[in-house]
Amino acid sequence: MPDFEEVAPRVWVAHYDWMHVNIVLVGGSDGLVMVDTHGSAEQARVVADDVRRLGAGPLTALVNTHEHWDHHFGNATMVEEFGAMPIHATEWARDHVEVSSGHTFEMYEQATDHPRREEVLATTVLPPTHVFSSAVQLDLGDRAVELVHPGRGHTAGDLVVRVPDADVVLGGDLVEESDPPFIGDDSFPLEWPTTLDLVLGLMTPATVVVPGHGRVVDKDFVQDQRIELGVIAETIRDLAARGVPVDQALVTGEWPWERERLESAVRRGYEQLPRGHRQLPLA
Repeated sequence: MPDFEEVAPRVWVAHYDWMHVNIVLVGGSDGLVMVDTHGSAEQARVVADDVRRLGAGPLTALVNTHEHWDHHFGNATMVEEFGAMPIHATEWARDHVEVSSGHTFEMYEQATDHPRREEVLATTVLPPTHVFSSAVQLDLGDRAVELVHPGRGHTAGDLVVRVPDADVVLGGDLVEESDPPFIGDDSFPLEWPTTLDLVLGLMTPATVVVPGHGRVVDKDFVQDQRIELGVIAETIRDLAARGVPVDQALVTGEWPWERERLESAVRRGYEQLPRGHRQLPLA
């Protein structure tokens, strides 16, 4: 059973094997803020037990880093277990939770052999209650925590959490360690590198960085991932400018990741290019 590990003063991370999800607690004199809540009600009850075992204070607020199910399907359970509390997210994430969750339920309805099908389908969705568009500061009593929407990348509603006095940044799925970041049908591959530039600007060389999935990393790791995402974005722009059709781009380009991970990235990138950046297909 995972334990919350203190990675900086009063910042604890628990890493769960299912999807390599990280759940983070940030403590202040007024209580704990939990960042992300896992992917089902059943798994969230496990997290709740781990919070109680840590015994670092009352849980007083939740933060969802974006609208994908594996980061907020535990919201309702946390409220049931610890009482009513604000749930913070970007406006975009709040407005798209229901649609995104619907896609997840449809996927699991069809996945009749998936071992976690029933527990996911049994989950009640509880959307965020407190939203912002650019940045907001949470008051934990003797500590301030910053929520920042740095731009579009993994989704249009990503936020990062900065704990300035501990020099910690929680990257959500803008940063992933267990695998390369997932570029899906709701991602913005051409904008993701510049979004990470803003995130990098929130860091010092000593910053502790907690990704949405995987092990704790540092600023150098984020810089390297930004470079890879930048190569993907520039390769898409170059191929389109040379008239390579979208259906030939994957096999034509030289990519930093396996091609099968980049099907959505290429399609989305071509869709998001300004018209002036696309040429007629090569004869």
